[in-house]
Amino acid sequence: MDTTLDKQQINIEDEMRRSYLDYAMSVIIGRALPDVRDGLKPVHRRVLWAMQELGNYHNKAYKKSARVVGECLGKYHPHGDMSVYDTIVRMAQDFSLRYPLVDGQGNFGSVDGDNAAAARYTEVRMQKLTNELLADIEKETVDFQPNYDESLSEPKVLPTRFPNLLANGSEGIAVGMATKIPPHNLTELLDGTIAMIKKPEMTIDELIKFIPGPDFPTAGFIYGRDEIHRAYKTGRGIIQMRARAGIDRIGRGEREKDAIVVTEIPYQVNKAKLIEKIAELVHEKKLDGISELRDESNREGMRIVIEMKRDAIPQVVLNKLYKLTPMQSSFGIINIAIIDGQPKVLNLKQMLEAFVDFRKEVVRRRTEFELRKAMARAHILEGLNKAIDALDYIIPLIRNSRAVDEAKQFLTGNFTNLHEIKNWKGISSDKTLAGFLKDLEKVIGGIGFSDIQAQAILDLQLRRLSALERQKIIDELEAILKHIAELEAILANEHLLRQVIIDELVEVKRQFGDARRTEIVDAGVELSIEDLIPDEDVAITVTNQGYIKRTPVATYSKQGRAAKDDSAQKRKTKISSSIFLLLRRTLI
Repeated sequence: MDTTLDKQQINIEDEMRRSYLDYAMSVIIGRALPDVRDGLKPVHRRVLWAMQELGNYHNKAYKKSARVVGECLGKYHPHGDMSVYDTIVRMAQDFSLRYPLVDGQGNFGSVDGDNAAAARYTEVRMQKLTNELLADIEKETVDFQPNYDESLSEPKVLPTRFPNLLANGSEGIAVGMATKIPPHNLTELLDGTIAMIKKPEMTIDELIKFIPGPDFPTAGFIYGRDEIHRAYKTGRGIIQMRARAGIDRIGRGEREKDAIVVTEIPYQVNKAKLIEKIAELVHEKKLDGISELRDESNREGMRIVIEMKRDAIPQVVLNKLYKLTPMQSSFGIINIAIIDGQPKVLNLKQMLEAFVDFRKEVVRRRTEFELRKAMARAHILEGLNKAIDALDYIIPLIRNSRAVDEAKQFLTGNFTNLHEIKNWKGISSDKTLAGFLKDLEKVIGGIGFSDIQAQAILDLQLRRLSALERQKIIDELEAILKHIAELEAILANEHLLRQVIIDELVEVKRQFGDARRTEIVDAGVELSIEDLIPDEDVAITVTNQGYIKRTPVATYSKQGRAAKDDSAQKRKTKISSSIFLLLRRTLI
């Protein structure tokens, strides 16, 4: 027995290059980057599909998160329970997603960085908006693919009715590339999409009038429109975010003092770590003028109170907070998504165009599905309508048949077993077979019914023979024929197809549109050195030995005509002779 194996020489460089590219594409397509059509990565899509299969809708009872995790893990996503649960948690956090897709009950973490409770303690169901992601999926609107063991099917993409990629954004690190797409306001997105459908040649500058910039769930400020415009035009850019902070007077009487109150922080900033950073800067004396720091946040909203010392200048302290802490942060935009099976950097218009093209395909496939269903129903109703008119002939056929199959044969025009009708009940004795069949053909307008119509006639209930029920059949047939005409018009007319998409976008906007949270400021956020220095009167002291000192006037105390420096005179600053002469000339 020959056990030798065929050997083949392979260049190790070529093999490693091929294997690595296969791995890289697997990560890019199947894990890390979102699809431009529904804005979801495979794990998000599988979680929502599992919830759909469980009937875990927004108007039904909550289900344990562990059950949803198990459903998704066992059927569609065999990659570890924490990867699935972390996905569910993020889709339920209103500070992570601008429009959460999961309605969570229990501890799902906080903006302080607290972890969610274990899956066995929390409960979930879909948000109402999530129905728009899955709408019409049962109408053959998208393609399905086998799951990992080919025992079930899962959708390749969800037939979303709104541009979820831009509404909720996305973030992921693949092999050799990364994506970071900011969230946007749904009302502005839908207005921009509708305007672009009506005017396909619209430029990005015109589109920006409808979609001025990102809209983060944690609100705050975005400074500088130029960088937003650059990101929208090129797919890459860096925008500057700032916390919303105000200077208030707190306390009463002698205890009244200034305080900086922070009510909104930049997107993805950890509130607890922000407070910890401020406290650390104060302890290291890198940040002066703060006497107390406390977190007064509650269910009603965020509130960080930073109390000032008596002699502190609040605006200078606030500028230092922006400079030294995450109260001012940057967000690097990289609009990379999967389009036509390939990762690509996209500008704003390209992302919306990809969504609109996808919606056209979904609406077309849905219309074709509904047309097939409507024509099938109309076919049955036409048969029932004819059958009711020919009851005097059909009832004897069915009544005198030896079996259901024989009755169905008679109804479909197969009269090979029908030789005589002399002994039939309900038929006069002088009626001939040829005359009977001729009269039946005249009433129904043909030789017989189709198999589907014959089965519907056999399933017909006796109550449907009443005048009222017969009228219902006629009315339903008229409505179905009208609906068929409308569906055929949509498929034949591109303008009507676009109008259907617009109407659905308007309805989504009516139900789920809301006001912008993040405020956009035209100017940038560059802080100069003057912004970090208090604006105060100072006294400059120059000695004969070549020393110079700057002292705030507030540290001097009046003693008659003279003035005395209360601070220690031992601290001296040595300067070069050239600088000293320059300063002295300035002082003179």
